[in-house]
Amino acid sequence: MQKLLLKNISRLLGTYDHSPQLLKGNEMSVLPSINNAWLAAEDGKIADFGSMDDFPGITDWSGLEVIDCSGKMVMPCFADSHTHIVYAGNREQEFVDRINGLSYEEIALRGGGILNSAQKLRNSSEDELFEQSHTRLMEVIRQGTGSIEIKSGYGLSTESELKMLRVIRRLRNLNLIPVKATFLGAHALPPEFKNNKEGYIKLLINEMIPEITKQGLADFIDVFCERNYFSATETATILEAGKKHGLVPKVHAEQLSHSGGIKTGVEYGAASVDHLEFCSDEDIELLRNSNTMATVLPGAAFFLGLPLPPARKMIDGGLALAFASDYNPGSSPTGNMKLMMSMACVQYKLNPEEALNAVTINGAHAMGVSQETGSIERGKLANLIITKAVSSLGFIPYAFGSETIDTVLINGMVVK
Repeated sequence: MQKLLLKNISRLLGTYDHSPQLLKGNEMSVLPSINNAWLAAEDGKIADFGSMDDFPGITDWSGLEVIDCSGKMVMPCFADSHTHIVYAGNREQEFVDRINGLSYEEIALRGGGILNSAQKLRNSSEDELFEQSHTRLMEVIRQGTGSIEIKSGYGLSTESELKMLRVIRRLRNLNLIPVKATFLGAHALPPEFKNNKEGYIKLLINEMIPEITKQGLADFIDVFCERNYFSATETATILEAGKKHGLVPKVHAEQLSHSGGIKTGVEYGAASVDHLEFCSDEDIELLRNSNTMATVLPGAAFFLGLPLPPARKMIDGGLALAFASDYNPGSSPTGNMKLMMSMACVQYKLNPEEALNAVTINGAHAMGVSQETGSIERGKLANLIITKAVSSLGFIPYAFGSETIDTVLINGMVVK
């Protein structure tokens, strides 16, 4: 039996006897914690925790690893509910193009953007794609991510979308961290359907979705609801088809314009609607009366120079809010969730407690893994971050360019 004891923890963050699945509005500023704490894990799961004043002592030392956390904080690993880490190559030339004045949409219209990644992916073997993606997965785990959602959407053909989803399954089967798979075939229109969007949507509905669900390759279905991509009506059609095959809806919504993605997502019971740069007051009201998680992707807004989603207004309006990385080659080439937490505080005016809840418990809820991770709770996975010696939680987002994480534990074991 693998056993772990963390002792003399300066502050143990996010502790619950029975955690809520998500936090809304004012609840997001509440962060249960224990000062001068201990935590025990057995066989990869949190067994118990409490104050050092009430520490029961050690009766069985066999197989026990002890880590002294004096001066250090311990918190749940990050839950990154929106990534595209399965991709081939990179797109740094488009980064330079944007510096030189081209917009994201202009680059896309001349064959760049998603279509650029689609061509690279189609030319890569499954093994090549797996190796690149595995490297990225290990990168974000070492940065503190303990659960992740990964989307397809750079295949844009039945063969290549299946290839992407098989790679995601291979990553999941490594049993490193919880991995959720999302089918995003409606990410863009492939060149061979340039003048036949109706034909591509039929391919999605009649061929891709049935085969993906037959092979059990996806948990969610997502659509890029945006001008020049898929309209709200087309999004609804695709989500409905996915739901009939047991896939839970998600939506890329209101990123480049207000296109009705939030409204459509709420109508179809989406687990989350993501991006939200052009979220309106009416959208906030719709989300308030729904079970759909609003998810902000600060890396994409930062990298593309987009207006900031109204995150502060959303929380003040009583919404549940998650922050995720959107790790992808074109608009957010990083999965560093500590950086996302800093952006949440600096750009979006979340306090540190709200930011931590947005990247842990609410992120876990947004991808359906809140029963496994996202908080410190008995029976949940021992996916934990031990900080360096820091003065407070606020120091972590404050020191946005500094390495404040000392150790990452996955299933109770130190990640090398």
